[in-house]
Amino acid sequence: MKIIVCVKEVTDTAVVLKIKVDSPEIETENLPWVINPYDEYAMEESLRLKEKHGGDITVITFGNERAENILRGCIALGADRAIRINDKSVKGRDSFVTSKILAKAIKNIGYDIILCGKESVDYGYAQTGQTIAEFLHIPCISAIKKFDVFPSNKEAACNREIEGGLEVVKCNLPAVFTAQKGLNVPRYASLSGIMKAKKMKIETLELDTLDINPSDFKPKIKITNLSYPPKRTEGKIIQGLLPDTAKELTKNLKEAGLI
Repeated sequence: MKIIVCVKEVTDTAVVLKIKVDSPEIETENLPWVINPYDEYAMEESLRLKEKHGGDITVITFGNERAENILRGCIALGADRAIRINDKSVKGRDSFVTSKILAKAIKNIGYDIILCGKESVDYGYAQTGQTIAEFLHIPCISAIKKFDVFPSNKEAACNREIEGGLEVVKCNLPAVFTAQKGLNVPRYASLSGIMKAKKMKIETLELDTLDINPSDFKPKIKITNLSYPPKRTEGKIIQGLLPDTAKELTKNLKEAGLI
């Protein structure tokens, strides 16, 4: 079974982000970068599939040299191969452009199962997995919370949360699946895995080797402005005995137009 895991590096969600003064972009200098949290669930699920059904795992990303750190993290966990598509010649890319280039590379590698995170925590478009599936003309089941594969029948069954219950969705393989929180609990890398990852070579693909002309890829989304959320107004504390505070609360809610 050939398993592909698409991963992305994002800024650590624990840091406070700043907007650039001269452009609608986030200031990224000197920020810590980590693997997208939803991609961790995809990576863990690939390891469980390999342990249960055998096969090999290829982890792939579209980014600069810094992104090799998250690829090495995936190798340390148990990935067999790591590929970075160099993004230097692509400007202003969005999830559409990223998906099209990833799909081109994945098609050349070969696959049975493609796993992605449900969305990235930086832009949150939640489109990459579905768009890859569209370019490859294969099914996609998104936001899965349970995953069963039946290699002999080349089928998969997944659970997805819906309002008031769970939805069971089945499809034929090959297919794309996007991982939701709750699918599994990601493991930590072992010391031997970390040492192995330091020595393993990361494969780098240039766009011309994929027969891709960057000028042919025009983003569908353009960010025109970024702004900070409005500051919350200071809350009001009503003190006193219950009958009086209840009256005061009711009065305040009416004045605010909330009741």
